[in-house]
Amino acid sequence: MLEEKNDNLQEADGKLGIEISDSIEDNAIETSDSETAAETPVLSTENTVETPETDHQEALDAITNSNAEESEDETLKERHDIPMQDYNTFALDALVDELKKLINIDKTMSVKDHIEEIKKAFLLQYTHLLDEKREEFNASNQDPNEEFEYHSPLKSKFDEYYNVFREKRNAHFKNLQTNLKSNLENRLAIVEELKELINPQENIKDTLKHFNDLRERWKNAGAIPKDKYNHVWNNYHFHVENFYDYLHLDREARDLDFKYNLEQKQKIITRVEALVEETDISKSFRELQDLHRIWKEDIGPVSKEHRDVIWNKFSELTKKIHDKREVLFESQRANEQQNLEVKKAIIAKIEVLATEKVNSHSQWLVQIQKVEDLRNEFFAAGKVPSEVNEETWAAFKTAVRNFNAFKNSFYKDIKKDQNDNLNKKMALVAKAKELQESTDFGITTPVMKQIQEEWKQIGHVPKKYSDKIWKEFKDACNHYFDKLKEHKSEENGDEVAAFDNKKTYLETLRAFQLTGDHKTDLDAIKAHIEIWKGYGKVPFSRRHIEGKFNKILDALFEKLSLSKKETEMMRFSNRIDSLSDSNDTRKLDNEKIFLMRKIEEVQNEIFQLENNIQFFTNTKNAKKENSIVLEVRKNIAIHKESLEVWKDKLKQLRNLGQE
Repeated sequence: MLEEKNDNLQEADGKLGIEISDSIEDNAIETSDSETAAETPVLSTENTVETPETDHQEALDAITNSNAEESEDETLKERHDIPMQDYNTFALDALVDELKKLINIDKTMSVKDHIEEIKKAFLLQYTHLLDEKREEFNASNQDPNEEFEYHSPLKSKFDEYYNVFREKRNAHFKNLQTNLKSNLENRLAIVEELKELINPQENIKDTLKHFNDLRERWKNAGAIPKDKYNHVWNNYHFHVENFYDYLHLDREARDLDFKYNLEQKQKIITRVEALVEETDISKSFRELQDLHRIWKEDIGPVSKEHRDVIWNKFSELTKKIHDKREVLFESQRANEQQNLEVKKAIIAKIEVLATEKVNSHSQWLVQIQKVEDLRNEFFAAGKVPSEVNEETWAAFKTAVRNFNAFKNSFYKDIKKDQNDNLNKKMALVAKAKELQESTDFGITTPVMKQIQEEWKQIGHVPKKYSDKIWKEFKDACNHYFDKLKEHKSEENGDEVAAFDNKKTYLETLRAFQLTGDHKTDLDAIKAHIEIWKGYGKVPFSRRHIEGKFNKILDALFEKLSLSKKETEMMRFSNRIDSLSDSNDTRKLDNEKIFLMRKIEEVQNEIFQLENNIQFFTNTKNAKKENSIVLEVRKNIAIHKESLEVWKDKLKQLRNLGQE
């Protein structure tokens, strides 16, 4: 940078360096009619890109456009501090990490271009990965109704981080647009005030004070839209020059100010001459942008005799740096062309692999690894010319897709064998589930062992089903053998004695006769139940005696003429007591789930019936309830009564768990 920039150029804020004397205050301001009539500015060659040297125009346009964009959004000035990397060479996880790092930068908009490049690179690779997974699914899937699904934690993370950036970006632009509009209005108002400064009736001292106030307001007015930048700045500088040229101030003071401005611009030219020799072209161009901004925005005009000369010199040096930058771009384009040739060679290798036939799984693993290595080389090869980017990517995808299709044709036969194995194992699962509740242990145990041996002899099944069917088979076998173990451990002396007592008591219960008195008979039945429970558990293999007892109870309940609800609750209470005595928490839990489902079903049925009856009763022509409505009302009453029974059962079961 300019060595004296910080010390000297910072003083060049555009204010007139004039000591106003008493004699100047008394001087009349001389202006010609032609000078005061100038309403539409003719833009000077010094402060606009419109230069006669048309071969310099492209260079000046590049500077102006960059400065206009950065003037609109000052966060863009910082984007050069973080170098743009070739994100196409990054792996998916590295792209996610880089995105996470960038969104945590304070001024996120300074890296918006980086983030968008990361997004392009990520989606490019992820789309390719998704295509591969879809092809693998289509090759192995035998169910036409099953749809392809693929979920990637990396994609979820990427979306999460990118959404953070998008929210920051939206908030930034919302605030920026509001400020740009207000700042533009302020700057246009300043330009209008500058137009009115040439006033012969105004005291020169007041005019100069007003002029310096306008320059200070302009300096602090803030950013404006980039499409208005050049036009507004040129108009402003035109009227500043107009003020210098047509207001006949103290000639000596004005010339001193012109001289000071000329010195500052000559320093800039000296610095640009050094930048022409700078080896880091990108750095030179960025500093050149800053120097153009200082030239245009911070330093006032020079005398007319020097304006075109010094501006043309500055433009000529600007073009030299721009030309060197174009050479750099040409070199980059040459590198992109080399990258294109590398990627074409990689695609050709994959196309060859898509025709090399191999006949074993191990050989195919080698081929697959070769393609994976080539795939990584492709992404690491760098950028290609933008005009052939899509074409190159499409050719790469086609080559990989053809290889996968060739590979999948080999694995189709393997998949057929695996599907046959799947059917065989599913048949064994069904058989194991059918036998898992059997209590005929002498016959069932050898069969279950034979099933397990057959399972071992069957080969592999498709990976997507392997864990599921193995769990089902293992659970069924374990359930049966757990029962067998329980059967062997439960046949002890106490349980055998309980069985004998209950067997004897059944004869007593069969001989029991009801007296006809409802309360007396009900109390007697309850006493029988308590006696029965008092005998305790019986061996697992002899639990059939409980069914005989319940059958006798059912007959007694029917003779007793209890209400349906009372009968249900008595039977349920006896059943729950039996489960509770056996300490079978699994069955108790299953019973609770069953009751909750029944309650939900009955409630849904009542809701549906009530909706139906509203349809009939809301009909305009319905003067009285017909037989359909009456039948629906009857069903609702029945369901509500049933609902109360189910709820009472669930309540009793829950109370049991709290005891």
